[in-house]
Amino acid sequence: QLQLVESGGGLVQPGGSLRLSCTASGRTFSTYGMGWFRQAPGKERDFVSGINWSGSSTYYADSVKGRFTISRDNAKNTVYLQMNNLKPEDTAVYYCARGPLYGADSRTSKHDYWGQGTQVTVSS
Repeated sequence: QLQLVESGGGLVQPGGSLRLSCTASGRTFSTYGMGWFRQAPGKERDFVSGINWSGSSTYYADSVKGRFTISRDNAKNTVYLQMNNLKPEDTAVYYCARGPLYGADSRTSKHDYWGQGTQVTVSS
């Protein structure tokens, strides 16, 4: 069993930055890929970013490429999403999730544990 807890969301102005954190319980974190997803009201839950087990490979949706950076610290059982130059269209609930063993995957169906989500609102 794995529990994921996101934090770091909030209200930020366009162009601002936030860093989201996702902390996992247990010892089943370090060898799994992890992903960040987001969901706005009335829309599907979309892939944002993924990272493999070691952090050596990262992946980004086109909409966030160059603005967001995913990283992880396995010693802390934590994955991060640094979000810079935030735009109003980034407003959503952001979720972290555990993906496949070792490798990341952009598909929601390949993720078995999900956090509760953290709200990110980008507004002036």
